[in-house]
Amino acid sequence: MNFGPLPSVDAAAVPSEGFVLDVREDDEWAAGHVEGALHIPMSDFVVRFGELTEAVEDGRRVYVMCRVGGRSAQVTQYLVRQDIDAVNVDGGMQAWDGAGRPMVTDNGSPAFVL
Repeated sequence: MNFGPLPSVDAAAVPSEGFVLDVREDDEWAAGHVEGALHIPMSDFVVRFGELTEAVEDGRRVYVMCRVGGRSAQVTQYLVRQDIDAVNVDGGMQAWDGAGRPMVTDNGSPAFVL
């Protein structure tokens, strides 16, 4: 069965109030992330899937993010199959940073993409 091309969006086009799901690992998240993003590492994703479904029970779109777009593409594919409105953020956090989009850290140190 072919699901067609994976829905994706350029990092610069993610709305500022968009719901971002960050699937990177803890050390990557700690280095810098999108403020307000939900962090569920891909390695924990299946176990913690309920956290995401609760967060988007209103049907809003999920912008899935990793470092460059590979892991997030896999998670986006999975979410689309679960009938969740999900799009992959092309280029991930590297593209986000490159587009000059804001990043934060939990400890207030300067944010960067690991």
